[in-house]
Amino acid sequence: MSSRAHTGTSGTDGPFAAGPLDRSAVAAVGLITLFVVALATAQLTAAKVIALPLPVALPVVGAEIVLPGAALAYALTFLASDCYAELYGRRATQVVVNVAFLANFLVLALVWSTLAAPGVNPEVAAAFDTALGPATNVVAGSLLAYLVSQNWDVFVFHAIRDRTGERLLWLRNIASTASSQALDTAIFVGVAFYAAPVLLGVGDPLPGSVLLALGLGQYLLKFAIALLDTPIVYLVVGAVRE
Repeated sequence: MSSRAHTGTSGTDGPFAAGPLDRSAVAAVGLITLFVVALATAQLTAAKVIALPLPVALPVVGAEIVLPGAALAYALTFLASDCYAELYGRRATQVVVNVAFLANFLVLALVWSTLAAPGVNPEVAAAFDTALGPATNVVAGSLLAYLVSQNWDVFVFHAIRDRTGERLLWLRNIASTASSQALDTAIFVGVAFYAAPVLLGVGDPLPGSVLLALGLGQYLLKFAIALLDTPIVYLVVGAVRE
């Protein structure tokens, strides 16, 4: 038996072979954990719509930004994936993104199985149905938006990195996140609040002016988060590489 095969079967090899506190291995596990936790949280909080008041009313958007409660949690997935992409490469990041996409279905299956099980207290059961029962249009919109935007984020990040090397991390972080968040917002809002109601008959489609205000308001917040998370990306990457 080769040493490689022996090491793999004995369980002594792996990302922590250099030590239990190896920074690269700890960062890899930590970033994947952040990505999955944020994604699962976003899936569970997408049904709640929140309104954030603005200091001044903006054209089209109005005096407040209306967005799903999942917005902040979902934004953290882009922070995690950009750090992971910079440290571990394109192929590894695509594996994380697409395996996590499949994990979405496990989250939904577990939630639906819990909701379908008979509850002892009808009031508590009804509250669970209201809080955690994902609407079909929201699920369809979020899954499609995730699949497209996350893979686009990885593609753009590495397209820029191939041309700049390790320089201009801020550029690829902001450009990849800003463009992928635009795709994510357009697909989610378009599918959840227009296409799904029209094609699946789930609820009523929102008028164009409301869709535009909803999408633009969400994107402004997501873009602001993309700008603010750039220093954090530098801190994480620098801490692992030094």
